[in-house]
Amino acid sequence: MNAASTPSPRTASASTENAAAPPNPDATETYNVAPQPESDHATPAESGDAAPGPDAGHTPARAYSGSAPPQPGPEPDHPVPHGDSNSIVPQPVQADTAIEELPRPTDITLHSMAPPETGVVARQSKTGAAWRWARAVRGNRYVPVLATAVLFAIMYAVGVARYPAFGYPQVFVNLFIDNAFLLVLAVGMTFVILTGGIDLSVGAVLALTTVVSAWLVTQHGWPAAVVMPSMLAGGTLFGAGMGAVIQYFEIQPFIVTLAGMFLARGLAYVISTDSTTITDGTYTRLAQQRIHLGSEVFLSIGMLVALAVVAVAFVVLHYTRLGRTVYALGGNEQSALMMGLPVARTKVTVYAISGFCSALGGILFTLYTLSGWSLHAVGMELDAIASVVIGGTLLTGGSGFVLGTVLGVLTLGVIQTIISFQGTLSSWWTRIVIGALLLVFILLQRLLSGSRTR
Repeated sequence: MNAASTPSPRTASASTENAAAPPNPDATETYNVAPQPESDHATPAESGDAAPGPDAGHTPARAYSGSAPPQPGPEPDHPVPHGDSNSIVPQPVQADTAIEELPRPTDITLHSMAPPETGVVARQSKTGAAWRWARAVRGNRYVPVLATAVLFAIMYAVGVARYPAFGYPQVFVNLFIDNAFLLVLAVGMTFVILTGGIDLSVGAVLALTTVVSAWLVTQHGWPAAVVMPSMLAGGTLFGAGMGAVIQYFEIQPFIVTLAGMFLARGLAYVISTDSTTITDGTYTRLAQQRIHLGSEVFLSIGMLVALAVVAVAFVVLHYTRLGRTVYALGGNEQSALMMGLPVARTKVTVYAISGFCSALGGILFTLYTLSGWSLHAVGMELDAIASVVIGGTLLTGGSGFVLGTVLGVLTLGVIQTIISFQGTLSSWWTRIVIGALLLVFILLQRLLSGSRTR
């Protein structure tokens, strides 16, 4: 036989492989096989020298592509390479190829629903009733008000225990009479702080009101029935102007109200630098008016006006749309805007209310002292802020109560009264104690706000 006609072993092997694995033109299925590492050497499928390995009888996992459904039939042991080099060429499963089965949807769902062994459940299992009680207390917005009420009760009890006259009913009523103007200022400040703002001009507006009132009544002969409404209107416009600047020019309330404080105090100095005594009959009669409750207790006009302001403020904050908007504005101004609340109008209104309360406090202070002086109420804006904060209103806004502000004013009044009864301490000790209390309540607020954010 001629040697040229004898096929070589390699050619015979290739012919045998081609005969054993005929191409299937109707097949539309491809095989999803783990990617093979790139190498310069030819793969067994390309060279045709593949030897059956341990997994030669294993059927590879399939992934069908295209619109045609898979056709049943025998699967080839060795798929034939396609002509397009970019197409996916099915490869036989090698011995070192690990095909991992994907988890079923039910397995994933059941696994995700399984209770965690660590985390919140584990931590809660280690906590007792004391920890749960502490968490409940820290998340309660009434805690600062209750703390102020307890502090006031303790201080008043100490005063009664040390000084027998401290327990007379008139002494308690005098807390409202002597601080009626401060209570009105603090109510207006509560509205502002609830929105997250501040008003440093309230003391200066009060002093300007006393100076202008005395100047108009004594030097120009204006009647009190005209002067008082004029002062209220002027204070309201002054506050609304500051609110408009804060809202529409986007300037910090601290800066705007500081400028308002300098402006109001400067106008008071321009009008008069001396103390002017008011001798008008209407002012004198209102200042000396007493409303007796029995034989030992009497009330003043200023006290009744202050309590009326507190009642109106309570209703406005808790039962009107304006009050709800004030709380929403202090909680998150961007959220209030997204809810469609009138943020701009509310902010201007809040500062107008503060200006109105400042002018009304100036009228009450004029009745209390029957004089007008440009140095009246220096630093009283800080007393108003301290009363609001000690009363439980957050400086960041969004949480607080008018009744808490009343308790804050009464606490400051009790401190002043105890120092007066003691007789040997300087009045500056009042500032020292107020500063310490203010620091304590700010720390308490920080703890409460921190627990809410977590």
